Amino acid sequence: MKTRKKILIVEDNGLNRAILSEILSEEYSILEAGNGLDALKILESERDEIALILLDVMMPVMDGYTFLDRVREDEELTLIPVIVMTQGDSEEDEVAALTHGATDFVPKPYRPRIILHRIASIINLRETAAMVNQFRYDRLTGLYTKEFFYQKVRECLDANPDREYTILCTNYENFKWYNDTFGRNAGDSLLVKGAEILKRRVGKNAICCRYSADRFLCLQERGDELIGRDCFLRGRVHNRSELVENVAVKLGIYEITVHSIPVEQMCDRALLVVDSIKGIYNRYVAVYDETIREKLLREKEITDVMSSALEEGQFIVYLQPKFSLKDNLITGAEALVRWIHPEWGFMSPGEFIPLFEKNDFIPCLDQYVWETVCAKLREWKKKGYTMIPVSVNVSRADIFRSHLEDIFQTLIEKYEIDPGYLHLEITESAYTNHPNQIINTMTRLKEMGFPVEMDDFGSGYSSLNMLNQMSLDILKLDMKFIQNEMMKPVEQSILNDIISMAHRLNLKVVAEGIETEEQAERLRELGCDYAQGYYFAKPMPVEEFENTYQKN
Repeated sequence: MKTRKKILIVEDNGLNRAILSEILSEEYSILEAGNGLDALKILESERDEIALILLDVMMPVMDGYTFLDRVREDEELTLIPVIVMTQGDSEEDEVAALTHGATDFVPKPYRPRIILHRIASIINLRETAAMVNQFRYDRLTGLYTKEFFYQKVRECLDANPDREYTILCTNYENFKWYNDTFGRNAGDSLLVKGAEILKRRVGKNAICCRYSADRFLCLQERGDELIGRDCFLRGRVHNRSELVENVAVKLGIYEITVHSIPVEQMCDRALLVVDSIKGIYNRYVAVYDETIREKLLREKEITDVMSSALEEGQFIVYLQPKFSLKDNLITGAEALVRWIHPEWGFMSPGEFIPLFEKNDFIPCLDQYVWETVCAKLREWKKKGYTMIPVSVNVSRADIFRSHLEDIFQTLIEKYEIDPGYLHLEITESAYTNHPNQIINTMTRLKEMGFPVEMDDFGSGYSSLNMLNQMSLDILKLDMKFIQNEMMKPVEQSILNDIISMAHRLNLKVVAEGIETEEQAERLRELGCDYAQGYYFAKPMPVEEFENTYQKN
């Protein structure tokens, strides 16, 4: 059944209200008010339902003109058409009504057919205008929609063939996490605030739109864009944010050199370039060039097949042994993932891991590795092997998954293993963003019995103070950090200080990337507990690791 539109009659004369109600009630639902003040109260609760207002001018308490003035103070209420009912055909009355914001007027006494026709026409016109606005403007932010933005940009470029322009794309890093954590209303408020900041920064001559979710596009003249880019970068240097903590704005720039290229293609390039820095720490601006284009095309190839590759078993878990520097015996292993594609062959982890971290596929891959390692630990237990711990990676994206603790609890129950044999590695750089979230999550996992390792320590992102805040078991020294320290004279190296500090905090120390006997011997002299690297053993398939370990 079609919903009947509502009309609000504002008239102090009860007989007139009854006459109007009789004329209109066959087609419309009727609401009545005896003066402007009562009408405003009705609008507070019914504003979204009222299609039109019929308004008398001369009323007690609040007259029609005052009512119209009050309505004009509310942007939403001004969208409701108002027909003023005037006594006779006084031109002055009509002009006064229109001046105060009325849409139309009808004279008294009422002529039913005229009233019905005017009401139907005005409601239809309003709905048509609303549809046009819906096409042109984003309802949440008030910016142009994507489609209307394309149209306006094309008109601007065609009208100014000699001017240089730039397409900007802004994207909010961690917006999905913010939306999931604080709710959709908070996320919407963040987008509205972001749109206001964007409009303020780019100036009145720019053309802006909300492209999708947390992506905004803007057309600016080249000179204005360069000034804005400089301000943006200076703000990042000083860690200034006008949004909220932990939600960073990334900026992708496409400089228009050929006006005839389709606007959609220009925007795609701006979107692609902002995607190229998604998830990259301390990188906030990127400018489109052909190198980026080739890189992004390659990334798209990988992204298109990553899910099917996981389903088809193309990802293989390798294990790299960890050795005790005291007796050169295997005391554990680190789980690493390798991708062997049927056409591309062996894929470098350095190519696909950063991409998976950017496009949120890494939790799926991590889950696969966790399952594989837990299954292997159960198998070793059933075979009666001497159990050794295996370390698995827990990425930044994993930290923000709902119920991460439940996921690991389910794994140890499903595979009937002791959590002490599943070590959880968090990279040092992960602590830079959202430290409280990470500290709280890893503390709960440690309380459940999972040993926690800080990976890549010394890679340059975290502070030593983080070691006091985190509840850790093992500190893993970054490979490049160790290599750099090995090149220094002993008296200038801080390796001894780092290892001593870790031991004072009751942490074991693992050195990564050991490639020579000299490195191993020096670490042994410094009291480092464990080491891994090509000097000892390369990462290897699980079966090969088992054979190596059994001979150990």
